[in-house]
Amino acid sequence: MRITMVPGIGGSGAGHWQTAWEETLPDAVSMRPESWDLPDPADWTAALDRAVDGSRSLLVAHSLGCLVAARWTHDHPDRVAGVFLVAPPDRHGAAFPREAAGFDGTTAGPLPVPSVVIASSDDPFCSAAAAAGLAAGWGSAYVLAGALGHINSASVPRSWQQGRDLLTVFAAGLAR
Repeated sequence: MRITMVPGIGGSGAGHWQTAWEETLPDAVSMRPESWDLPDPADWTAALDRAVDGSRSLLVAHSLGCLVAARWTHDHPDRVAGVFLVAPPDRHGAAFPREAAGFDGTTAGPLPVPSVVIASSDDPFCSAAAAAGLAAGWGSAYVLAGALGHINSASVPRSWQQGRDLLTVFAAGLAR
């Protein structure tokens, strides 16, 4: 199954777990919008369209990428096998980046494919309660993974083995 990485603002640099996973997982690709730092919703949606490219994908999203993945999945359920959403931002929180104001991950009900939200108890962009609310709205399973900050290169190791194990279990459930 193809795995499509959906990074957040700025992309996932060399030290980020998404980059490490893309390098080591067979058939893994990453979306690549032109507007990484000043994100444009239309550009990010088009980049995800190009990355999935007709394949049925497991979307592995981080931060702002979670909002893009949720919206896109709702619009293209036939192209998504499942959605693994890590550290989604609270769209209504005080720390939500102004440059991402045009992004809205809300959908008209639960996501139409299996999904899981992985959250941190001390994420500066989303409280555990807000993450649980996002998971409930998306109809997603919810995992509070501990105090891991924003679950990025500043707060978890590049390999982020806990996350990789969670992805393995999630993907195995999709294969049934």
